[in-house]
Amino acid sequence: MAQEEIIKQFEAQQVRVVWDDEQEKYFFSIVDVIRVLTESADYQTARKYWNKVKQRLVEEGNEPVTNCHQLKMTAADGKQRLTDVADTEQLLRLIQSVPSKKAEPIKMWLAQVGQERLNQMQDPERSLQQMVADYRRLGYSESWINQRIKSIEIRKGLTDEWQRGGIHDDKQFALLTDIITREWSGMTTREYKQHKDLRKESLRDNMTNIELMLNGLAEATATEISQQENPVGMAANAQVAKRGGKVAKDARQSVEKELGHSVVSSKKAIDYIQPKDELPFSKKSK
Repeated sequence: MAQEEIIKQFEAQQVRVVWDDEQEKYFFSIVDVIRVLTESADYQTARKYWNKVKQRLVEEGNEPVTNCHQLKMTAADGKQRLTDVADTEQLLRLIQSVPSKKAEPIKMWLAQVGQERLNQMQDPERSLQQMVADYRRLGYSESWINQRIKSIEIRKGLTDEWQRGGIHDDKQFALLTDIITREWSGMTTREYKQHKDLRKESLRDNMTNIELMLNGLAEATATEISQQENPVGMAANAQVAKRGGKVAKDARQSVEKELGHSVVSSKKAIDYIQPKDELPFSKKSK
């Protein structure tokens, strides 16, 4: 299922949330919500509290609450780890089981989060604004955010061109992406993620500014060539993808000659963004 992990802000604390496109619902990290309700100083305390609450609810036979499942979310070490999650309905029931002065405020917050999603679906600009706000909270620089937003626009233009050229299968999209990536970086997308020690995380969200710019140059060039030559079919589009990647490869080599080192970095976001307190994946979090 198509999922998107985002960070939502409740007062001064962060709550990890996953939006599931197929089910069209949010799943919230239970530990994060427990941390809010109990005003715990760290995640370890919140986890212990949740384990006790879960055990009590199991003994009481409260299946609607305890029948939660797990999803992979970004943990304190920056890796994707399974964590208990609950949808909005389950979470509302869980909140009733935890004595807290934060209970009513967080119920109102849940309603607000749901309304925000409806607004974003009706107005794509809201979704873009939310994306920028999320990246800022995660500690990315303004220049990186601007480059990332631009890369999304470029990518959309390229995939539109591929569709116009008869490419509609997801596997073909992935193959063409691999051709571009391998041509300019020397690695396929999978190899690039392994180079950065990534698993389920987004490769582009873990690229440096220069990597994003080079990848954007490759895709923008491929788009321009496609618009001029109108390739049809996989073979023709593959040749265009390779030519676009070659332009970015030449640019990369020129940059590396000036800098004296490779710009295809093994660093990921946690290595170069400015960590902020309270972020689930921040090096300062416990």
